[in-house]
Amino acid sequence: MPSGYEIPVLGYGVYQTPADVAEDVTEHAIKCGYRHVDSATVYRNEQPSAAGMLRAGVPRDQLFFTSKVPPRSINYNDARAAISESLKKTGLDYIDLYLLHAPYGGTEGRLGAWRALVEAVEEGKVRSIGVSNFGVHHLDELEQWQKVRRRNLGRLVRANSEVQQQSKAKAGILSVNQIELHPWLARPDIVKWCEQRGVVLEAYSPLARSTRMNEPILKQLGEKYNKTPAQIMLRWGLQKGFVILPKSVTPSRIEENKDLYDFELSKEDMASLNTGKYEPSTWDPTTSPLGS
Repeated sequence: MPSGYEIPVLGYGVYQTPADVAEDVTEHAIKCGYRHVDSATVYRNEQPSAAGMLRAGVPRDQLFFTSKVPPRSINYNDARAAISESLKKTGLDYIDLYLLHAPYGGTEGRLGAWRALVEAVEEGKVRSIGVSNFGVHHLDELEQWQKVRRRNLGRLVRANSEVQQQSKAKAGILSVNQIELHPWLARPDIVKWCEQRGVVLEAYSPLARSTRMNEPILKQLGEKYNKTPAQIMLRWGLQKGFVILPKSVTPSRIEENKDLYDFELSKEDMASLNTGKYEPSTWDPTTSPLGS
């Protein structure tokens, strides 16, 4: 990531995973090979998900845990409180990645919440920071603020390489944008913006909430590669260079969703999945106006 830390490209998503099963299914995911858990404050399962992750017996430095500032808390004070609460709930010494869950709160709220993330990195509470559900206009707003902040900080001290690096850190390093991504929602504009800047794209709902499993193209490719439609969709995300976050509470599906590394979609088959569609399977805050 731009922060310098590594992120596992296969993550285990725990959205809508009930708290009373989250510990067991997360432990199973880690034991069968996952090393990355994607949670959030609003999922109400940070504590059991982190507990299950740690219970699997894998060293902490080989694990990656993500949480997020709630959509209704996108402002400086609430974001700082959310980070502290996540650390308290999980018992973790640090959180690997913390995101703004949605581009809400208006300009003041978004930039204030971002400052809270930057401070959390400075304080050692969080290693890497990013955003979720940000459209190009939200990303442009953040990038412009970072440029102005770096320029203003640079005027305060003599310019040298060390100061420039400190200035960059004070403005925050955007490492991730987590958005819904799959063949029926490829978002070329957001993907292009992030790829040009080295920002990692995380694909949530990479299976489109299982609403596309009967698509003829997925069945065709599944038969060709002897894989399930879900595995075809997930492999598409990997070959696009995305970090994918499939979610399931069924042990066999958890295992199936990681069985992606013994085949590769051909260039022609990847092209066949360029549907040109814009069909979200869930909410779509990327289109929300800057004032929302």
